[in-house]
Amino acid sequence: MQTVRGAVQRLTSSWRALAPEQRLAAFAAAALFVTMLLPWYQLQRVVKGRIDTHDVSAFGVFSFVEAAVLLVGLGVLLLLFLRGEERGFHLPGGDGTVIFAAGVWAAFLLFFRVFDRPPGGGYPVGIAWGFFVAFVAAGFLAYAGARLRAAHRPEPPLPPESETEPTVRRRPPGDEAPAQLSFDEAETQRLRE
Repeated sequence: MQTVRGAVQRLTSSWRALAPEQRLAAFAAAALFVTMLLPWYQLQRVVKGRIDTHDVSAFGVFSFVEAAVLLVGLGVLLLLFLRGEERGFHLPGGDGTVIFAAGVWAAFLLFFRVFDRPPGGGYPVGIAWGFFVAFVAAGFLAYAGARLRAAHRPEPPLPPESETEPTVRRRPPGDEAPAQLSFDEAETQRLRE
């Protein structure tokens, strides 16, 4: 119970530390994740002479595209959680550029999926309404990334690099390990005789 309470406290304190643009990006990433639970595809098949139609979520036909969209949503949420905790690390182009690229990538994958639908076992596969909501959420994520980039929020400072040199431990003289090889020429010659 204590672990759950600590996790909830970390999440709430991280959420409070986010700027409004970062919260917008968090909403967009969470929306992208939630849309994966909505019906993305509509499968049709003939059962006993009549057409049977049922909807399938993104997790029902999980492939590379759905996995990549899932990773985009979770990756942006993790990035924003770490920024809320003020963890210092540098991303090329900044957080806004990375989140914008994530939204564009997710939108591209969804657009690609319109033309490359999952297999339906010989029956047609249609696009359901949840798929379009996911496409809007990906665009919303790209928009949030552009807003975050325009806000020019500085990243937390990087942690200082340790300036201490590693300690080298040497054996005291005369305290040689048993059965240690010696590279002394005279002793080697004596042992050969």
